[in-house]
Amino acid sequence: MSDDLQPRISRREALAGAAALGIAAMAAVPLSSPRAFTQSNQPSKEPTTMDIVTTRDGVDIFYKDWGPRDAQPIVFSHGWPLSADDWDAQMMFFLGKGFRVIAHDRRGHGRSTQVADGHDMDHYADDLAAVTETLDLRNAIHVGHSTGGGEVVRYIARHGQDRVAKAAIIAAVPPIMVQTEANPGGLPRKVFDDFQAQVATNRSQFYHDVAAGPFYGYNRPDAKPSDGVILNWWRQGMMGGAKAHYDGIVAFSQTDFTDDLKAITLPVLVMHSEDDQIVPYADAGPLSAKLLPNGTLKTYTGLPHGMPTTHAETINADLLAFIKG
Repeated sequence: MSDDLQPRISRREALAGAAALGIAAMAAVPLSSPRAFTQSNQPSKEPTTMDIVTTRDGVDIFYKDWGPRDAQPIVFSHGWPLSADDWDAQMMFFLGKGFRVIAHDRRGHGRSTQVADGHDMDHYADDLAAVTETLDLRNAIHVGHSTGGGEVVRYIARHGQDRVAKAAIIAAVPPIMVQTEANPGGLPRKVFDDFQAQVATNRSQFYHDVAAGPFYGYNRPDAKPSDGVILNWWRQGMMGGAKAHYDGIVAFSQTDFTDDLKAITLPVLVMHSEDDQIVPYADAGPLSAKLLPNGTLKTYTGLPHGMPTTHAETINADLLAFIKG
């Protein structure tokens, strides 16, 4: 057909046709599709794009699950008041080694539901169990940092060892942090009372000061503070709920894990630094290792509490050797 015989369409007609096609395409999208558009004042019931496990008491626990589904899983439990994001360096490393890596946000932390109640070690352990059972994880390696170390210990003791191959606890709070008659080397309760007061009144500044100071050892004379690391810690903390963090201070400081540690017979690597300014070494790592029937203590010199971030290469290499050993 020659150019002279081609039908001539006005710009207005072309735009009208395009609009009609667009409306038809939108109409063809099923209403059950997450991509469907709705005009409603009611909350959307469409599926979320986030990975969520809902616990028996109705709390949505956010998790990340990367890697081959048939690979051995490594499950990471984060510290207070952070989120699964704190494990980026470990998850990327072990993903590259062929493992399946999973990390969740503890209730009230990160992207999980900011509920008012249940911020204790039993609930933390049950929430972790909900994730592992939903994903049907078996032969798993569980790794916990700080409060997350307590969560791992309570989870294994409370829910059994059938799904677990090994565990590692890094700069972890067990056996118990607070000073008691049975634990004279613990920190005085007033230390944790002060933590709670600062969370309740000005946690934004408190979180910045913790990250910029003792958590990563940036208050040491030769330290080289990283603004990115400090702000990332602050970001994670401020994503969570103040009530969860307030109650969580009691959970990580006053929970006695002595019986839990004694009950765990599988291999556990206890990793702790003598220069830990958050969870003092002498009253934590060595005592936990002695209570564990099959525990191994790995002691570091000069590393901070947040060593999985500041010294990721060292921590990752030692974890890998333990897993493969």
